Amino acid sequence: MKKIAILGSTGSIGTQALDVIRANREQFEVTSLTCGKNIDRLSEQIEEFSPKLVVTAEAEDASKLAEKHSDVEIMYGEEGLAAAAEDESEILLNSLMGMRGLVPTYRAIRSGKDIALANKETLVAGGELIMDAVRRAGVKLLPVDSEHSAIFQCLQGNQGKKIKRILLTASGGPFRGYNKRQLEEVTLEQALKHPKWSMGKKITIDSATMMNKGLEVIEARWLFDVALSDIQILVHPQSIVHSAVEFEDTSVIAQMGLPDMRIPISVALGYPERIPYGGKGLDFFKEGANLTFEKPDTEVFGCIKLAYEASEAGGSYPVVMNAANEVLVEQFLQGKIRFVDIEKNIEKILELHTPSYNLGLNDIIEIDQKIRKEVMG
Repeated sequence: MKKIAILGSTGSIGTQALDVIRANREQFEVTSLTCGKNIDRLSEQIEEFSPKLVVTAEAEDASKLAEKHSDVEIMYGEEGLAAAAEDESEILLNSLMGMRGLVPTYRAIRSGKDIALANKETLVAGGELIMDAVRRAGVKLLPVDSEHSAIFQCLQGNQGKKIKRILLTASGGPFRGYNKRQLEEVTLEQALKHPKWSMGKKITIDSATMMNKGLEVIEARWLFDVALSDIQILVHPQSIVHSAVEFEDTSVIAQMGLPDMRIPISVALGYPERIPYGGKGLDFFKEGANLTFEKPDTEVFGCIKLAYEASEAGGSYPVVMNAANEVLVEQFLQGKIRFVDIEKNIEKILELHTPSYNLGLNDIIEIDQKIRKEVMG
């Protein structure tokens, strides 16, 4: 039985991960669960999965849970996240949103755990640091993003073969085909309607700006040790081919499946075995018919360009881009800025930034916090 800790168990990825575990109860023991503010859902998860440790963001919520669940250790805040990251589990699923996921990932790696990573910001901001820690600890970093899971699966049995390029697919988001003028009129309601995937609000907005794909390019660079120039984005509106790898002999291996996050979650949690995810399979005569691919419009969706440029420049640039994006997306969600202001402001912030290099964990955290304060004003 595999022991698993889940950071962010009440969010979109966390709840779907528990769906996978529910379908494979004899294979998993849940040791720790953490959440932000949804303590009602967390309480239900405690009843069903009996973790030894649960963590909330706030002390008040921890106290409320303690009244109802006296047989469970309950902690809160950063100290609680650290305890969950370093618990007795063999694998940690990190589905925290944003930069909050970096330190727990680093701690879990240092404690010898395999990581199922759904927190792409960990690698965007700390890719070099994290991959070095993975190598030193001898643990596995298993991607949960559907695209990176697809690439990971395509490479099984092909380790050591020369990769010509990685083909990273994108649905194109809700505004595929829009021009810049049309983007000026985009509303929050429109931006939150993703055509294919069920996700949290932040990643849904990132998908609409296509910053999500830019972040995934950076993530792929670190996960698979490839040059940025060897990562090509393909807009694939049907979201059936989740990514592909082209090898030196021009053979292309692609991974296909329904757009259901439980599939890549099951790949990461079950590895090296394959386990059922609790849903249906692909019908080639229905969902698998009429698959199309397009070039992304990087003039309209400039966040893609910004991500390539920030990663190529290296040092603190990706940290700055990620921090600015997180704050600006939140401001858009709150109705404080327009949709197009996200990209415009990120570009301005990057232009004004004086970079630092050879960053340690504390450097990354310090730069991230500094940029957030500046963007928030």
